[in-house]
Amino acid sequence: MIKYVFRRVLLLIPVILGVTFIVFTMLALTPGDPARLVLGESATDEAVAGLRSQMGLDRPFLTRYADYLGDLVLRGDIGKSYVTKRPVAKEILSCLPSTLKLALSSMLVAMAIGIPIGIVSAVKQYSLFDSATMVFALVGISMPVFWFGLLLILLFAVRLRWLPASGYSSLRQMILPAIALGAQSVSVLARMTRSSMLEVVRQDYIATIRAKGQRELVVILDHGLRNALIPIITVLGLQFGGLLGGAVLTESIFSIPGVGRLLVDSIKMRDYPVVQGGVLFIAIAFSLVNLAVDLLYAYVDPRIKSQYK
Repeated sequence: MIKYVFRRVLLLIPVILGVTFIVFTMLALTPGDPARLVLGESATDEAVAGLRSQMGLDRPFLTRYADYLGDLVLRGDIGKSYVTKRPVAKEILSCLPSTLKLALSSMLVAMAIGIPIGIVSAVKQYSLFDSATMVFALVGISMPVFWFGLLLILLFAVRLRWLPASGYSSLRQMILPAIALGAQSVSVLARMTRSSMLEVVRQDYIATIRAKGQRELVVILDHGLRNALIPIITVLGLQFGGLLGGAVLTESIFSIPGVGRLLVDSIKMRDYPVVQGGVLFIAIAFSLVNLAVDLLYAYVDPRIKSQYK
């Protein structure tokens, strides 16, 4: 198991190199001058040229990329923000708690609703409940997050005035963003749980357990759900990894100071170090989540654990 983890961590190196090079190249090709944006349109050409020299933007592309990699590898430094002059790591860490709370609360909503719906739909296949929930799941997958978030704000914040429309510091402020972001995850998780459970409940050993007189709840949850968990865990890991960096629209709509909103603001300001650091953080977080999911497989399925040995 330790050797497997070590190999997976080593695989992060080419991932980081590839991500940094792609992002660095895309930002270099993006039109716009960060120095001009920082100083304003009224700044003189001499002032802009001087600031470009301080930022290192007047050097060749490969030289800047080599310097960036050197600082990243040797000192763990991912640069300073062009706008705030603060280290990029501090900028990201200051926004990370809000993003983590949003991702975790959204996943809790998805798990609390999606998994039970999927189980009941599989047990009651082709029933009215199954048909209705799968239609709603299809609607949930197709529904844009920004549109659903605005609907929630109009209904619960503007008309009913039950919940606040922005912020993320209290439990009441967390409800609407968690529901808006977790709606698609609920739909994906419900459909995957239903599909996986249908494959399991049709197996011969499930019929044998029922024939032995075991209670239906034990058959479904202990023997059925446990053997159907591998695809469900995979979806949970992918959804959570995506939420860590993909909650851009939700954070913007509900005014949540998270990593996604930080990236959007940094792209607008051509704040290259923050954009590079944010994308690098998302790539590493996604890889670590996938590693955690692979390790969780071993505790769910003993056959996978034997492969690690």
